[in-house]
Amino acid sequence: MPTFLSPFMRTCAALVLLALGAGAAHADRIKDLTTMAAMRSNQLIGYGLIVGLQGTGDGSDLSFTTQSMKTLLSRMGVNQESTIADYESATSGGKIDLKNVAAVMVTAELPGMTKPGQKIDVNISAIGKATSLRGGSLLMTSLRGVDGQIYALAQGALTATGVDAGGAGSKVSSGVTTAARIPSGAIVERLVDNPFDKTDSVLLNLRDGDFTTASAIIQAINSKFGGDVARALDGVSILVRAPVDLSQRVTFMSMVENLDVQPGEGPARVVVNAKTGTVVISRNVRVTAAAVTHGTITVSVAMTNEVSQPGALSNGTTQAVQNADVKIDEPTKPMFLFQPGVDLRQIVDAINQVGATPSALIAILEALKSSGSLRAELLVI
Repeated sequence: MPTFLSPFMRTCAALVLLALGAGAAHADRIKDLTTMAAMRSNQLIGYGLIVGLQGTGDGSDLSFTTQSMKTLLSRMGVNQESTIADYESATSGGKIDLKNVAAVMVTAELPGMTKPGQKIDVNISAIGKATSLRGGSLLMTSLRGVDGQIYALAQGALTATGVDAGGAGSKVSSGVTTAARIPSGAIVERLVDNPFDKTDSVLLNLRDGDFTTASAIIQAINSKFGGDVARALDGVSILVRAPVDLSQRVTFMSMVENLDVQPGEGPARVVVNAKTGTVVISRNVRVTAAAVTHGTITVSVAMTNEVSQPGALSNGTTQAVQNADVKIDEPTKPMFLFQPGVDLRQIVDAINQVGATPSALIAILEALKSSGSLRAELLVI
């Protein structure tokens, strides 16, 4: 059996080395590394009303919901002084009881170069006392940009995934019931001006600023098209000269964004999520010479209740006696040694040898950073 497995294991090792070599030589498209400045998105926001709820709306306690409904009905031709007054007098407390209506904030992201008539997704969030938006419909809501101009109009039935049900003193909820979405729920009404067709050059911004990656992109573009077509403004922005004719410019940018580039290695970084115990260590993390041990002291207290009976003819009384058994357990943890310049795999293997839990791993990494042995940026999120 050993003679049979030995060639097999050698073959597996060779395949692993080939896979690692292929991963090291992997190239990314410029499209995946950069974004065009002219393609930047814009945030939109609006205030609206949700109707058709099953008694889970704001009710009569919120004045802005009531005022919004009155204003809307007035614009629709409903006589406020007659119809609404009659309704108010017929309800308890003399107020409109809007249990089926909820005031909401509507937000959306307008992608760059979006044309009037195209549709975008919108997000709906309750701002009042509504307990659920399930089954509601958004009335026509104008979405404005930072300049106060209306760029889209939203309306339609909500898609809410949250469920909230209760009865007989019990309550069950799943997801968020006060937030919803409307896929393709807004129609774009205004074009956002962009410089794509007005400048001689196109500006590319790296998603993650890196001088090595910027240099590689410039070299790839100039090698493909020759001359000084691309030049760097800094470690993030690259200016690319493009044809004046728009049809040729689109074709040119399509060729540029599909060029393969070997990006630079990211900075050495350790990301720790203290809430979930998640630790992510980048490939370039190094540790200088350090000796590490980690152990915890466990204190357990066991309580034993007994009854002390008096002796015969002693005229004594029965007494309750409480005994405590205290134990201190300090497990023996081996100390492991980091040699200078160890890589990621050796770090993980060394920590796994002592059976460190996620919380213990976080404590070890923080101690290594404090001692100056961790050659990486430690981010705690």
